[in-house]
Amino acid sequence: MIERPIMITGRNGQLGSCLSDVAALRGLPAVALGREELDLEVRDGIDRTVASIAPCIIINAAAYTAVDQAESEVGKAFSINRDSAAALADVAWQRNIPFVHVSTDYVFDGAKREAYDEADVPAPLNTYGASKLAGEAAVLAAHPLATVVRSSWIYSSTGSNFVRTMLRLAETRPIVRVVCDQHGSPTSAADLAVALLQIAERSLTDDRRIAAGIFHVAGQGTTSWHGFAEAIFEGLSRRGGRPPVLEAITTEQYPSAARRPVNSRLDSSKAESVFGIRLPAWRHSLETCLDQLVGGGDTDAEGNRPGWRQRNAALPDHTCGQQTVAARL
Repeated sequence: MIERPIMITGRNGQLGSCLSDVAALRGLPAVALGREELDLEVRDGIDRTVASIAPCIIINAAAYTAVDQAESEVGKAFSINRDSAAALADVAWQRNIPFVHVSTDYVFDGAKREAYDEADVPAPLNTYGASKLAGEAAVLAAHPLATVVRSSWIYSSTGSNFVRTMLRLAETRPIVRVVCDQHGSPTSAADLAVALLQIAERSLTDDRRIAAGIFHVAGQGTTSWHGFAEAIFEGLSRRGGRPPVLEAITTEQYPSAARRPVNSRLDSSKAESVFGIRLPAWRHSLETCLDQLVGGGDTDAEGNRPGWRQRNAALPDHTCGQQTVAARL
């Protein structure tokens, strides 16, 4: 029975939000913090906040995730993804608090033909990946018993992500062009949140050395961004929506500030072996997300489901012409 709260950073992000929701559903005490309550770039504030909450464990879901923008904001990316993460891990270590840190598939360069496991040597292609890799090293140096969880292509029914952007484009574009030669494992933020909380509970009940180190946790199965978009639009069509025409393009046809790995598939077998964690197939979890976003029921005169426009009206534009976000997220 967990009595002291789980401290979650990154409350306003899609993963932080899902962590809060899942913790509440499971009856786990949790305190989720956004930048308003905890500025991770202010070290004294971190120590005071952790002391006031007295958490049983910290899950760090806060990160700088603007992949292209990071190329022109190198200092900010490293400040948040490396320095702030290390500062939080150090406070946790000094107070003997277990620490779980979330990282990314973009620490790899994509040269490997198979899925990446934890023993593979990282070689990030962009600033975002480099800052996250530096963060992993800094976290483990500050907190030798920390758990670092790499995941990939995270999406949910809230926030800014590939699924929501594709659904938005279905309303505004007759043609959507998506990169077809980058492959990875789409991961539901809700599924990942469940896994992170399972890891947290194990860290509190088992020998903490078992959970120490790096683990890959991603949705089962792989696809390309184009294949992901195709599945989204097929799901939209089954729910009465009108999908756009989907066209495949190559990475070369989509210029972007940051390079992306052509293969960032993650092998999650270590997490399954150690924690018994195996996320659902990505297509299954996508259907759950689409049920939340698109829902069921009758369509209006234009073929749209009631509430869809309202739920997505405030989503920011991630597009550049018609060949959009596939390489941006």
